Amino acid sequence: MTDEWIRRERSFRGISTRLAIKYLETLGGEQTSETRVEADDWAVDLSAQTVGVGPSMSLTQVDLVFEGDPDALDPLIERFAQKAMRAGG
Repeated sequence: MTDEWIRRERSFRGISTRLAIKYLETLGGEQTSETRVEADDWAVDLSAQTVGVGPSMSLTQVDLVFEGDPDALDPLIERFAQKAMRAGG
């Protein structure tokens, strides 16, 4: 991480960590650990949890911490969100 990098946190429900990693790879990243994907000008750390969405239903929520060059990060998050919204609930 460089001094010019910024950090953004986002959560997406209804997708798996595996699918989130696949999306990040299609956006130019490379999985470097079980919960991290990196590219030249950005990196993302992922975690997952189960969250309740009513009295008897739960979903997987994937939490992503995006870090990177501001010029690369905002478009990356937008493209990722478009993919995740099509898949998620």
